[in-house]
Amino acid sequence: MLRRIISAAAALALAVSISTGCSAQSRDDSRLSIVCTVYPLYDWTSQIVSGAPDTDLTYLMDNGADLHNYQPTADDMMTVSDCDVFIYVGGESDKWVDSALKNARNKDMKVIDLMDVLGSRLREEELKEGMQSTEEEEEDSGNEPEFDEHIWLSLRNAEDCTVAIASILSDADSEHAEIFKNNASAYIDELAALDDDYKELTDSAENRTLIFGDRFPFRYLVDDYGLDYYAAFKGCSSESEASFETVTFLAGKCDELGAEYVFTIDGSDCSIADAVIASTKSKSQKVLTLNSMQSVKAADGKPAPSYIELMTDNLNTLKEALN
Repeated sequence: MLRRIISAAAALALAVSISTGCSAQSRDDSRLSIVCTVYPLYDWTSQIVSGAPDTDLTYLMDNGADLHNYQPTADDMMTVSDCDVFIYVGGESDKWVDSALKNARNKDMKVIDLMDVLGSRLREEELKEGMQSTEEEEEDSGNEPEFDEHIWLSLRNAEDCTVAIASILSDADSEHAEIFKNNASAYIDELAALDDDYKELTDSAENRTLIFGDRFPFRYLVDDYGLDYYAAFKGCSSESEASFETVTFLAGKCDELGAEYVFTIDGSDCSIADAVIASTKSKSQKVLTLNSMQSVKAADGKPAPSYIELMTDNLNTLKEALN
């Protein structure tokens, strides 16, 4: 809760600085300016606008900032303030967006909150058996539901979001609406084909339970394909050190299920996974990593892998574990 209060206060301070004195660099108003917050949204949009002239696309968190810890700079707020189309996730981590939009200089901006788009497809963050929680999380569990922000970790969500993004871009730039529509249709075919590959794998899987020695942002993915899981923390948890009880529980599940793999997410130091393995009877499990795409940036000057490539990598990792 404290992190969210600080984030909102910082965003408000930046918004005030924009409205009272900062001047933005001029941009070409004849070009469609689109801003996306996290990488999957940016990559989906890049597929949709491919080949459309007079389009500027910005990935706001291109420095690799994590969605949950992101604090917008004054330049970031200016970028949002002036854009024509703003595309964001819409969860708890995006509370800063409220003040950014309230103080935006472009009053004709088209805005899309993708969690609003998904509606009934949203999933609540789950405090599952054996999962470590903070006092704040336990207190919040009796309040209004907090939905999982990691909407992009479902190819089916990606399809719905692609349709919505193409629609709002067409509203903003009707001249190129046909390009957006055709690109979106072709991209949805790619997403559907990869979804079929996931379904084929999981339908025939010998093992259907994942053990995560880490946070678990893959609720949408396991729900899509009927998989089960146990994990150290919820996907949006601020915790990073697992208790003895949590490690012991996960190790026990490995022994009970005969699990040969313990999962982590990208950027993990694997310390929790290693501790879980060290506490099992066989101590022989292998650590596998699934990419959550929470903080993606280009490496060594090369473009970042596409969303399709990253989800394909995750599929290949699951092939090793599930079979």
